[in-house]
Amino acid sequence: MVRCDAPVATLALAENPNGYVMGGGYQLLASPVPLVKLLAQQSGCFRVVDRAAGLRGTLQEQELRESGVLRKNTTVAQGKGYEAQYTLTPSLTFSEQDAGRGLAGLMGMIPVLRDMAGLIGLAEQVKLKEAQTALLLSDNETTEQVAAATGSARTTDLGVAGIAFGKLGGAAGAGWSNTNEGKVIAAAFLDAHNQLVGQVRALQAKELPPPVPVHAGAQKARGG
Repeated sequence: MVRCDAPVATLALAENPNGYVMGGGYQLLASPVPLVKLLAQQSGCFRVVDRAAGLRGTLQEQELRESGVLRKNTTVAQGKGYEAQYTLTPSLTFSEQDAGRGLAGLMGMIPVLRDMAGLIGLAEQVKLKEAQTALLLSDNETTEQVAAATGSARTTDLGVAGIAFGKLGGAAGAGWSNTNEGKVIAAAFLDAHNQLVGQVRALQAKELPPPVPVHAGAQKARGG
């Protein structure tokens, strides 16, 4: 995974308004946003602000405070949230095609393999899995799109094992390593992420809010 030396801005993730082309026959998560959020956090390029479950949790705590359920000096109060200086929107198209017929035909032309009906039958079932991804970064102050990156990954059922978890980095998590299709999609988003980081490094860092307080030992371990 390509990383930044320091964050350039706060970032929120947005669902693609056009949805994601993944088909209904695969055991895939409904949205790649948690995966992209994980990559953005681990890259060190952004400080991610949560506009999904985290925001709902904050609003719920504020409602409980206003209704008198919580203690008076609660730390969850109005006016403490951080703004998102950038918004990152992912897109995804996943497809699967028959790749086995051509492979089986080629194997049938090889004398040594011609009589191995079981092997040829297995080859006929091989699918070509391909994922195309994009990441669009917009400046919330100006609405300008300041960076855009695409990524792709392509493999057959037989080649999915070659996508090592170590190379996927954060993309190996967030539930996308459980299926062959998920691994290909994760690899494609990692590719797009690495392309995006190259553009983000060239952006001038925005004025960031105060960092999250950490213990001195933890700060030293983080390189601070």
